[in-house]
Amino acid sequence: MRSKVAIKVVGCHAEGEIGDVIVGGVLPPAGKTMMDRMIAMERDHDHIRRMLICEPRGSVARHVNLLVPPTRDDCVAGAIIMEPTEYVPMSGSNTICVATVLLETGMVPMQEPETRFNLDMPGGVIAVRAECRDGKCVSVTFRNAPAFAERLDARLEVEGVGTITVDVSYGGMFYAIADAEALGFSVTPDEARDLGLLGEKIRLAARDQFDVVHPRFEHVRGVSIVQFAMPFQGPGKVTRNTCIVSPGRSDRSPTGTGTSARMAVLQARGLMREGDLLIHESIIGSRFTGRIHALTEIEGRKAIVPEISGRAWITGEHTYYLDPTDPYPQGYVLSDTWGVGTSTKQ
Repeated sequence: MRSKVAIKVVGCHAEGEIGDVIVGGVLPPAGKTMMDRMIAMERDHDHIRRMLICEPRGSVARHVNLLVPPTRDDCVAGAIIMEPTEYVPMSGSNTICVATVLLETGMVPMQEPETRFNLDMPGGVIAVRAECRDGKCVSVTFRNAPAFAERLDARLEVEGVGTITVDVSYGGMFYAIADAEALGFSVTPDEARDLGLLGEKIRLAARDQFDVVHPRFEHVRGVSIVQFAMPFQGPGKVTRNTCIVSPGRSDRSPTGTGTSARMAVLQARGLMREGDLLIHESIIGSRFTGRIHALTEIEGRKAIVPEISGRAWITGEHTYYLDPTDPYPQGYVLSDTWGVGTSTKQ
């Protein structure tokens, strides 16, 4: 066998959403901060993402996280999150996968009943608290970077639909949050295809009509994900949602950054307060628990500090090779499985 690369990956999923972790075979990109490294990875080494996420080695349902040394002394590791069409500053399900893999492979020493450490992520330092029992990472709670409501009740023109109202909020990436019930959905598995198609239409419209930019990261701009939210049931009660990941599929988990973004909107509307819980349920019935840890500000705008709790499971290990004669070194995408279009970029 001949191979140009040998990339070792630990398979993992958080409440149903795949967040595999690269543990060997890829050198860290250059950069003084993790945001710099994320930008360098996208600019100079995107063939890694394409190789592992596109067919024939991957799929649109997969995320891949590259473990790298931290750029800060107060963190045990860094991670760069690679999604089907973009690199994101933060992801809840991927953070839970990274923390679980670090602990269960022994890269971070496990302490029972609880292990605490910080992760160096592009969007900021993420404090992790892992419940550990009998050598297993039972659950992960992380304190996210500040989340904030950017626009409430924004009018959006959507092709073939007309004018709808959405909230735009940041929880680690920008979300357009739409009222699922008002659009005729109950967020059930049989609606997944229709939700994906409409969600991608809304995302494209939102990117075109809303020029939203993170106040600290000029590189982070535009709506990345559409969340279809069922009516809020009240603090501490189960509320269903699904988040449509570009290019048009439902996140299988309740989405940690989406939970953060929605809590920011609910707090801005006076429906959640500091200390309140949001139990978010996904389209497949899995759950994350969100909590407003604190109120804060980010560059003069009101924000919250969210905490998200969830579980992850390791699914296996795999080493990916690339034969020099393989005609698809960066893979390919087809619209029958990839989504609405065939772009691998936002």
